[in-house]
Amino acid sequence: MKLHPILKFPSYSVVVFLLISCGGGGPATPVGSASEHKRVRETLHTYVDGRQARDLQLVQSVLDPEVDQLTSRGEWRRGIDATTSGMKRSTATNPGDPSLTVETVRFLSHNVALADAQYVIEGTDGPDRVIWSSFTLVKGRNGVWRISSIRNLLPSE
Repeated sequence: MKLHPILKFPSYSVVVFLLISCGGGGPATPVGSASEHKRVRETLHTYVDGRQARDLQLVQSVLDPEVDQLTSRGEWRRGIDATTSGMKRSTATNPGDPSLTVETVRFLSHNVALADAQYVIEGTDGPDRVIWSSFTLVKGRNGVWRISSIRNLLPSE
């Protein structure tokens, strides 16, 4: 029986090879510093400020051009134009004051963050509309965070 060439190396060589190829050393700089958490939260607050003011230009300022959104009603909105025009329709049919409470921010890398939040529309004729939202944010080369995706989910009863 013939052995695979890698099996001819001493066992420590295999371990070193695996550690190097899998990035076993970890990130060189801490991921998710306090200032980065703050900048992600500020981006989300700008988003909700724009929604509250019905200011689509302000909303667009924090959206990635390739943003996509899955609404709580199952509608896909792909691209910044479809996403913002859908938001405009949604605001017209769901009057009220939106608020966003960011529950968690988690960094997948130095330039990708996930944020989970509760999105509430208050002041409607009926009960407040409560939605769980998950945002993916991407930091561009210029260091600015942009919302790349939005996923909305109605809580189960």
